[in-house]
Amino acid sequence: MVQRPIILGIVGDSAAGKTTLTKGIAQVLGEENVTVICTDDYHCYDRQQRKDIGITALHPDCNHLDIMQQHLSLLRTGQPILKPIYNHDTGKFDPPEYIKAKKFVIVEGLLGYYTRAARDCYDVKVYLAPPEALRATWKIKRDTRKRGYTEEQVLAALQKREPDSEQFIRPQRQWSDVVVTFYPPSDRAEEIDGRLNVRLVLRPTIPHPDLIRLFEDQTPETNSPVRLGLDRDMGKPVDILEIDGKATKEQVRDLEKILCSEVPTLENVCRVDSEIEIGKVTGTTGEILQSYPLALTQLLITYHMLKASSLYQK
Repeated sequence: MVQRPIILGIVGDSAAGKTTLTKGIAQVLGEENVTVICTDDYHCYDRQQRKDIGITALHPDCNHLDIMQQHLSLLRTGQPILKPIYNHDTGKFDPPEYIKAKKFVIVEGLLGYYTRAARDCYDVKVYLAPPEALRATWKIKRDTRKRGYTEEQVLAALQKREPDSEQFIRPQRQWSDVVVTFYPPSDRAEEIDGRLNVRLVLRPTIPHPDLIRLFEDQTPETNSPVRLGLDRDMGKPVDILEIDGKATKEQVRDLEKILCSEVPTLENVCRVDSEIEIGKVTGTTGEILQSYPLALTQLLITYHMLKASSLYQK
């Protein structure tokens, strides 16, 4: 089979952590091998037009979904696209950009799984579902520091967008292969930095790494920072992998070894002396923190992209 670009989708509401997740994955794959696309670029209207019309960016009618899915189809076959560019700083559109698909394409945004035609273009589909209170905290932090909004404006925008979030964004969870939920530990509900836990819903829609052997001796009473269990998500049976934010490097090493042993390309990442550092987050005071739940999440998703790539080698 002729090799083609491997396409990863990362969908979630505004400020759900899509860009943070993408950065680490691109670093592991090698940024020279990755094309990153944001589906926000396919908005029909600029910020002022949306305000005048009374529509939010989350509504399908506010996005050229037909052009987006056409571009995804072209990228999947290795063809270039002329992609629109939405400027989040100005709220207007910049000149379009000529884009060639590299070995891997990461598509992040709000409505990436909304149409069947778009969904069929992805090799791996991830959905980010942080608790709404945590997402609101992240959005306030981002939009006040980077986009010039006041906290009151951000809160008002969240309230205005909530009906569209409920109707159009969250239902896309059902189409994902992996659902990622970062959440604060119960004893530190205000925690927003490097000690967040993660809950990974692993659907049987793609083959996941063989993690059973790592948890063969686990019992319900086992108090481990890394746990594997069974549950149901949206009515369907799934595996659940949980990693606590308090986990140490030693406690996550076995999980890391499983991922790296099954995909030789990841071996460099898993070396102790590796220059690739994933799982980095910025603390409230600007310091760089290490999150092993984030690092393992990025590693797991990269694992799936490399596995998909191996199927399409010549």
